[in-house]
Amino acid sequence: MKRKVVSVMLSAVMAATLAVGCGSSSNDSSSGSSADSSTDSSASTETSADSSADTTAAADADTAATVNSYAGEINFMHFSTSEEVAGKNGGADAFRTAIAQWEEANPDITLKQDILANDDYKTQIATKAAADDLPDVFLLQGMNTISWSNQGLILDLSEYITGSPYASAYNMDYLVPFTTGGKYYAFPALTGGTCCVVIYDSQMWSDIGYDAFPTTWADVEAAAAAFASSDQYADVDTIAFGNGGQWQMNSDFISCLAYQYTGTDWYADIIAGGGNSKFTDDAFVAALTETQRLFKDTSIFNSNFNSVTNEDAREYFIAGDAAAFIGGNWDWSYIYDNLKTNDPDKFANMKVAVLPKVADGTYTDNFQNIGLGYGVAISSKVASDPDKLAACVDLAQYLTGPAFATYVGANYALGGFCSADVDLSAFDQQTVDFYNFSYVDNKGCEIYDSYVDGSVWSVLNTEMQEMTNGSKDPATVAADTQAAYEAYLAG
Repeated sequence: MKRKVVSVMLSAVMAATLAVGCGSSSNDSSSGSSADSSTDSSASTETSADSSADTTAAADADTAATVNSYAGEINFMHFSTSEEVAGKNGGADAFRTAIAQWEEANPDITLKQDILANDDYKTQIATKAAADDLPDVFLLQGMNTISWSNQGLILDLSEYITGSPYASAYNMDYLVPFTTGGKYYAFPALTGGTCCVVIYDSQMWSDIGYDAFPTTWADVEAAAAAFASSDQYADVDTIAFGNGGQWQMNSDFISCLAYQYTGTDWYADIIAGGGNSKFTDDAFVAALTETQRLFKDTSIFNSNFNSVTNEDAREYFIAGDAAAFIGGNWDWSYIYDNLKTNDPDKFANMKVAVLPKVADGTYTDNFQNIGLGYGVAISSKVASDPDKLAACVDLAQYLTGPAFATYVGANYALGGFCSADVDLSAFDQQTVDFYNFSYVDNKGCEIYDSYVDGSVWSVLNTEMQEMTNGSKDPATVAADTQAAYEAYLAG
């Protein structure tokens, strides 16, 4: 069976605002760089070719890299580290494989890579933007598009995207986070994956009487009581979650749960700054209130959820200390590989589900947030050198084109900006199930922090941590977030 990798479309009114990305996709706690990198923050060095897997899937004419006339250096900053590849992050593997192919085709160009773990990357790229010292080519997070384009830091890539040799295969909906004023500022990069998936051990849930993961939070609470009262699972957490980095509650939880209260139009208006929607609206406050209740007033989650990372939390699940885990597609890839290698029985029981439904929500769709929150962007300063600019554009097109899409589809059943056929018959049931979860069975919604601005999310993320610890009430969190949002809109 073959299916074309496509984005999960929202309702007609939201179709133009699909495609976003997660606050983080890192499996790493350390950083690396290519051997010819001049990075000052890397703990080790590596050659990008070292991480290149078998490239036969991208060897046909459609995926051949162009030989550019430019000879010189290109500074390139990204977060596809070797640690992510080792953790079976399909996007990172395909990205680094495409980089190595492009380098091989362009021996006269020195691609100086500064490769950082995701959290470090976000800090460093923001510092460079503030100093007007962005690399030639880098990954742009959607929430920075408007402010950085207004400052003249990033190049308008509209003509290179619409005029790309691969344009007919692009999913243009993925451009939304990188669009402002009718112009495109990045080629959507890496994979279109979810930031909110429940991964669970079906045998553990069957042992307490559940044939599948519950569809409502009320049933999850009942399951938590059942786990606690059982001799076998008395010390097991029902769901593992890690919010130590603060972004996880945003990307991996409330930006999916809140749609059950607000629907999709609400956030479309927040993105557009239309003024009809506010973070202080009753629906969003209700989402915050339910989030606080679930984490503070029930026994569903591990008690240390605000002090551990999602990487820590997924290890709880792998070890059997939790019956389920909530994270993103990168976590699914890591857990999949770990269990397949080390625990075949648990691997056979690995299943996925959407976030359960709230009792007082208006919208009952099976929501899962999906998209591409990062894009390959080019510093505006590169425009002064036409040959270098042409090489940078070619690099951006190649890393987001058929070479990447073919590789990531064939090896991981994932999709990117450029569509490709995926032969699902080549994959096991877990992979097919996750493909259908991501691209077929559920309704897509935006991931909050792929839009708007980091100044808004800094307030929400910090205060949600306080809220779920019990030191701040939801209405205050909403009011403070709205104040940050209005300050952002005011410029």
